[in-house]
Amino acid sequence: MSGIPHDHYQPKTGGERWLHRRLPIVGLLYDTIMIPTPKNLNWMWIWGIVLVFTLALQIITGIILVMHYTPNINNAFASVEHIMRNVNGGFMLRYLHSNGASLFFVAVYLHIFRGLYYGSYKEPREVTWIIGMLIYLLMMATGFLGYVLPWGQMSFWGATVITGLFGAIPFIGEGLQMWLLGGPAVDQATLNRFFSLHYLLPFIIAGLVIVHIWAFHTTGNNNPTGVEVRRTSREEAERDTLPFWPYFVLKDLFALAVILAVFFAIVGFMPNYLGHPDNYIEANPLVTPAHIVPEWYYLPFYAILRAFTSEVWVVQIASFVTGGIVDAKFFGVLAMFGAIFVMALAPWLDTSSVRSGRYRPMFKWWFALLVVDFMVLMWVGAMPAEEPYATIALIGAAYWFAYFLVILPLLGVIEKPLPQPMTIEDDFKAHYEPKTGGTHTIVKPAE
Repeated sequence: MSGIPHDHYQPKTGGERWLHRRLPIVGLLYDTIMIPTPKNLNWMWIWGIVLVFTLALQIITGIILVMHYTPNINNAFASVEHIMRNVNGGFMLRYLHSNGASLFFVAVYLHIFRGLYYGSYKEPREVTWIIGMLIYLLMMATGFLGYVLPWGQMSFWGATVITGLFGAIPFIGEGLQMWLLGGPAVDQATLNRFFSLHYLLPFIIAGLVIVHIWAFHTTGNNNPTGVEVRRTSREEAERDTLPFWPYFVLKDLFALAVILAVFFAIVGFMPNYLGHPDNYIEANPLVTPAHIVPEWYYLPFYAILRAFTSEVWVVQIASFVTGGIVDAKFFGVLAMFGAIFVMALAPWLDTSSVRSGRYRPMFKWWFALLVVDFMVLMWVGAMPAEEPYATIALIGAAYWFAYFLVILPLLGVIEKPLPQPMTIEDDFKAHYEPKTGGTHTIVKPAE
């Protein structure tokens, strides 16, 4: 599993040895649960277990909901109402599933921004980061497909708008859009496709999650200092780490219990708070909602999509250079997907030799501004496409791209980092032992 020296599974009984020679599943589970973990992990390392729990919750509740859902444009909305009113516990299952999507994205955004701050994408964890970005993209697709299934007004018109974006792609856009819809417009074939894919993608996500866990178990876990676990001897590794069980499992379970207390309070007392009122009206192709917006977790990238209108000089230059092939609509699509792509390129755009943002004073300010920028984009994404929101969205989009493409590479050249601990053990002692008269931290100059 990991390159960190530690005890591996040793079968003791004859039955264990028999199974281990033929299918070493027990050894795999043992090495996973007992993997040495940096002992200085802070509370931002709890989101992994929240994501795994939420994925399991979404799959289980989704399978049960499918038993009562009818994927037919004439009956879909009524079948959802049937689940809410007539199925035993159906209202709770649906609210767990719909609000579970929000919990999923809250956890994944905190997980991603933690990785960006502490440099979890840096060598040797680039592949782990890319797999995480693929999981995020599939989460976005799964959430969008699921949002269409209730067949409310926002479901129908959201599908119309989002699939229309693919029609903006030059040359192949019209054919691609028709292939996605199964016809010239959002109709029965569209619902069939979306229902099928919404059921399939969570299992693909689950497979990628296993690969994601396997990847960071191979490279070892990152930690708040960014300093690697010593691997020269087992004794040194043991001074830097603790077994994942029981220390971090119990910590994660406690954090999960606290988060679920809040989650179940929302599900029980305000389950429709994050939903759009128009989606409680059955889809009507003849009536367009006054303001079409996606779910809250898509809003930052929806704001970037809308920010690049035909009046923006970058769009005008792109249109002129390409002879009109790249118009405002297609440029917005490129910007929306490009905003995720540049985030995936962070391992190669960040030129600093220091991994953790804890020891990068200039980086902290720019990163804090990125977090604020993300929240502002989320806000303007829910606002009408008019001033001053259009200008704010354009400024926010410009900073998002500038952070990854300009600021991150430059900081590695001009920033003077703070001294880092020599080892994880030193960082651990610095935070805990001084309270009881422990040793001083040993530091090394930053490279």
